[in-house]
Amino acid sequence: MLTGDHSQEQDLQTMSYITLRLSSILRNCNPRSVFTHAAQTHVQILIHGLTHNITLQTDLLLAYSKGLLLNARQVFDRMPERNMHSWNIMISAYVQNYMYHDALSVFDQFLNARMKPDHYSFPPLLKACAGVGDVSLGVMLHCMVVKLGFESHVVVGSSVLDFYSKCGDLNDAKMVFERLSWKDTVAWNSMISGLAKAGLQLEALDCFRNMIGNKHKIDSMTIPTLLIACGKLGDVTKGKEIHGQVVKNVLLYNDTAVSNSLIDMYSKCGCLCDAKKIFCRMKNLNLVTWTTMISCFGVHGKGDEALNLFEKMKELGFKPNSVTLTAILASCSHSGLINQGKKIFNSIRSSYGFEPSVEHYACLVDLLSRFGCFKDALVLISSMKMVPSASVWGALLAGSLVHRNIETGEMAARHLFELEPENASNYIALCSIYDSRGMWKDASRVRLKIRRLRLDKTPGSSWISVGGEIHTFYQGNLSFSVDQKTRETLEWIIRTPVLVHSEKQSFLPA
Repeated sequence: MLTGDHSQEQDLQTMSYITLRLSSILRNCNPRSVFTHAAQTHVQILIHGLTHNITLQTDLLLAYSKGLLLNARQVFDRMPERNMHSWNIMISAYVQNYMYHDALSVFDQFLNARMKPDHYSFPPLLKACAGVGDVSLGVMLHCMVVKLGFESHVVVGSSVLDFYSKCGDLNDAKMVFERLSWKDTVAWNSMISGLAKAGLQLEALDCFRNMIGNKHKIDSMTIPTLLIACGKLGDVTKGKEIHGQVVKNVLLYNDTAVSNSLIDMYSKCGCLCDAKKIFCRMKNLNLVTWTTMISCFGVHGKGDEALNLFEKMKELGFKPNSVTLTAILASCSHSGLINQGKKIFNSIRSSYGFEPSVEHYACLVDLLSRFGCFKDALVLISSMKMVPSASVWGALLAGSLVHRNIETGEMAARHLFELEPENASNYIALCSIYDSRGMWKDASRVRLKIRRLRLDKTPGSSWISVGGEIHTFYQGNLSFSVDQKTRETLEWIIRTPVLVHSEKQSFLPA
């Protein structure tokens, strides 16, 4: 009898040791070893009859979630009992792989099992809601956060803030932000990003100043958002200040994403030379880097340089993706490189193995119509396998406006009126074509339609940074304090004769 008890005790100790050993292997699995270690350990669990051990099943689920989602889901579905950790692992795994609908489906099962989420549950769930645009569910989750007392939890609070920011609900985002008992860098980044995406560039920069004033360190997530804001504002002074912050930080200085954002910012502010300097000093160039620099050359009318860079990129082993091809086609369009643009477009299928996208068609239509090749543009549109989008017809309408082509202009406008019935720009473009050809009755008819539909067009504007302050100019707006002085200076420049000395031009007062 004693011998039997002793033997049973030894068996229990052995099984306990095996369980601990298998658990340790699973918990130390990384994404690279999932395919071997996790699968082999799973076999050992089956051999030793440990499938009912909830700890091992949870560890196995965690290991598979790092690289084998299908296996993870099979383990999850077969678990005889699921603890809180199991549910959180499955939800988080789906969210990390951008499978938001699957994550929310698991959450439905979670609620049906009458479980209550904990502070680990909310961050991935809120991210999933933002990913699918389910605002009502996100608001419900926020209510649960408040009810369960997790609002003061830093990670949960930041996740709620991020949800509202990504969904464009800035009022609620600001309320959550103000209520946070302690704001970490993630919270500041979410608020800055939300403001920038909503087009509130100045508020985003003000938020950044407050972040620095509160002694929070900037990171690689903060900088790109701020640089995008500076690029949209054309505020190169503020952009250089942020660049200065980057130079002081070794990690940021060598961060490829940050450098890519600097290139884009300098380009949008008109400083192509500075963009090229950043590009040339970079050590770790990725496809985004090449695409950004190609786009910079294109926007500045340097089509030949964009093409040279495109060829060099391919020589170094980088394969263009859809975005890269859009950038190089747009570059050809800006510089009128029709033959090169056609050649690149025709190589999309043969050289890169995928179908041209709507954006690629729009770029080539823009190139052709901009330089009066309307027959070729119409043939291209008719050959599209997908329904032509507003961007395609918009490109044709813009070219028609440049060349005062009534036939193609009316055709493009007719499609655009169906696709974008509330876009006043399309009506105004058609009206301008009629005006340019002296077709006053047709122009009046379009203007009457604009008034009847109560359409408003956002006026075009220019802006300049003076003493760190952005001043915006609209047509007919005389509110800028130095307008009179600006006009007098312009008039003086116009009246001043140009004196040419050898090959140099000198602008001197008379």
